[in-house]
Amino acid sequence: MDSRSSRERMPRIDSPHLLILLALIGVLGGVVLVAGNIIGSIVVPGHDWVSDTVSDLAAGRYEIIQDVALYGYAGTLFALGLATAHLHGGSWRWSALTLVLVLIAVFVVIIGARNEYGDGDSDGIVIHIYVVYAMGVAFVICFVLAALLYETTAAWFSNASWAAASLWIVGAPVFFMMPTTYDGAWERGLGVVSMLWTTAYAWLLWRMARQPDAGKWPL
Repeated sequence: MDSRSSRERMPRIDSPHLLILLALIGVLGGVVLVAGNIIGSIVVPGHDWVSDTVSDLAAGRYEIIQDVALYGYAGTLFALGLATAHLHGGSWRWSALTLVLVLIAVFVVIIGARNEYGDGDSDGIVIHIYVVYAMGVAFVICFVLAALLYETTAAWFSNASWAAASLWIVGAPVFFMMPTTYDGAWERGLGVVSMLWTTAYAWLLWRMARQPDAGKWPL
């Protein structure tokens, strides 16, 4: 049996132009996320990016800035999910990565749409913290799946995915145990890890689209 087939079958690219478009959306959403956070941190009065979390930016008078940033990043995750589905190599891991990326995008939309954080809101059913827990687990699963899927196709991306998974496995639990004087900076650090990963995935997709012949891989 071929060593490649014993792992993951090389994906076939039927529409490179679609893949390029999705890769561009993947990068643009990350840019919107970073820009929204920077602008929000400047505009919101008294906001301290070290001690105040992103959730604090997404509530109150200027919440629209961070909400747009979150929706932009959800667009990135949706685009990467569609690209993964387009590349589907046949195994359950491709389906799982597709679904997990879309699920994380839904989590991000829920976090942006439900203003029940940063302002002491406790009316009705408050689900924010549970969505955050679920999203943290989903990100780790996403990174691990990507590391396994691209081990042969793109070793550098597989290694980057393992690194991201390791940082999240260690960093996410620490965030919930940190004093509030530093948790804002720590949360942003985790956000940077996820944003760098999505940007790296978008870059890989762009390279694959420019070289649709699987014989020219690994990349």
